[in-house]
Amino acid sequence: MAETVLIPEEISDRLKTLKGWELRDGWIRRTYATPGWPHTLLLVNAIGFRAEAAFHHPDLNVSWAQVTVKLQTHSAKGITEKDFALAREIEAIATWLPSPGGPLEGFPKKWVR
Repeated sequence: MAETVLIPEEISDRLKTLKGWELRDGWIRRTYATPGWPHTLLLVNAIGFRAEAAFHHPDLNVSWAQVTVKLQTHSAKGITEKDFALAREIEAIATWLPSPGGPLEGFPKKWVR
């Protein structure tokens, strides 16, 4: 199925709903800071699980305390709805925290941001 490549105005509009994401060099991207290496690996694995389930794969740049996610639909040679759908999934898992006052305490130190 051919994917429709979004025009710059459509991309800009959609990026307004994704805090921290930007368009650069033909990709939508975001860098997540983590508390350190174990959390970086957990985030990479969570992203990998969602991406594989979606059968749409980001490019990842992984270092000690950060993960940069880059999305582009390679087969379409541009940014499509697939990229924004996966970006929203990644954003949801990367920034999820327990509800204040709920039964889950949450990580006691800084978390992914």
